[in-house]
Amino acid sequence: MNPSPHTDDQNNLDELAQARRWRLILGRYADQHLAQANLSGEQLKLERSLDYLYRHEYQRRGIEQDSNRHGSLDASQLTAINWLNQSRQLFPKSTYERMQKHALERYGLTELLNRPEHIRQLEANPATAKAILSMRGKLNAEMRDAIRALIKKVVEQLMQRIRPRFLMAFQGRRNRFQRSMIKQAQNFDWRRTIQHNLKHYQPELGKIIIQQPYFNARVQQHLPWEIVLCVDQSGSMMDSVMHAAITASILAALPAVTTHLVLFDTQIVDLSHQAHDPVEVLLTIQLGGGTNIAQALRYCGQKITQPRRSIVVLISDFEEGGSLPALYQTVSELAEQGCRLLGLAALDDAANPVYDRQTAQVLQDRGMHIGAMTPEHLAEWLAEVMQ
Repeated sequence: MNPSPHTDDQNNLDELAQARRWRLILGRYADQHLAQANLSGEQLKLERSLDYLYRHEYQRRGIEQDSNRHGSLDASQLTAINWLNQSRQLFPKSTYERMQKHALERYGLTELLNRPEHIRQLEANPATAKAILSMRGKLNAEMRDAIRALIKKVVEQLMQRIRPRFLMAFQGRRNRFQRSMIKQAQNFDWRRTIQHNLKHYQPELGKIIIQQPYFNARVQQHLPWEIVLCVDQSGSMMDSVMHAAITASILAALPAVTTHLVLFDTQIVDLSHQAHDPVEVLLTIQLGGGTNIAQALRYCGQKITQPRRSIVVLISDFEEGGSLPALYQTVSELAEQGCRLLGLAALDDAANPVYDRQTAQVLQDRGMHIGAMTPEHLAEWLAEVMQ
């Protein structure tokens, strides 16, 4: 039985659609071999936008590019800011954010950062903030307000995600056997509420009408405490520094908790006076340099007034550039004084731990609890230590 003409036409259309997708994937090098895959006007815009960005990859690798292309795809027709605007309209948000990240981090398209209006059009997310903060030394002073506004948006986004976990952890664990008159959603006792409101069940609606909600009390933490965040600010630690700054601001707002924020590489920067303002902290840091963890921990030890009511949180990849014996000795001394020591391993963009496991193991043997976790889980860890 011969296939119908309709089937042949459909197969041709499918092959043509597949060829067009390959042409978009391969870019300019597909022109000759996929010449039959003519692109629509919208697809030409997609190809031009992709070509503007990813031609930089060929330049990085020293690959010659064919400049004799049809005029509608000439990348020079796009300026950086036009490319930014066009890409936002052409691609889904997740794709656009990834392209923006590649532009800033991988290809260093600093022309995206030449003017305040350019900054304002960037998507506010941690990857963008990281790229801008790493480049801000190259930026004009006029850009400070625009950069501050973008960093503030990113901080607010992260704060909304992290802060509830900290407040819940530090308000104490729920006591299911004690009732509270304070009506907070996180303390809602759904079991007792249903039990005492069953008599208000409405069959015609199929619903229970809640006339009296019930809430649990919480077992409060034993305060006061001193918490020292000791944060490695060497070049690879931007993500950790960003989360540490937000964590410090949350802790600084808690009653009866004294919070210190110390950043270090081979030098030490005490930002405790700015711990309440994560935006200012992020605009102050200077990433780069080596790492001297022992020196930083000794400094943190000097700030502690009540060792047995203190927690030192070291956020680092544990790549010690100074003396390892000095580091181990410092940790041992702090532990002997009664300090709780938490070592939080650095995480990469995909939340995978990146740290020197051998050094971390020795630190653990000397009394430091080592973990690799997101900032939300750090709240629960701190709360457990303070129980």
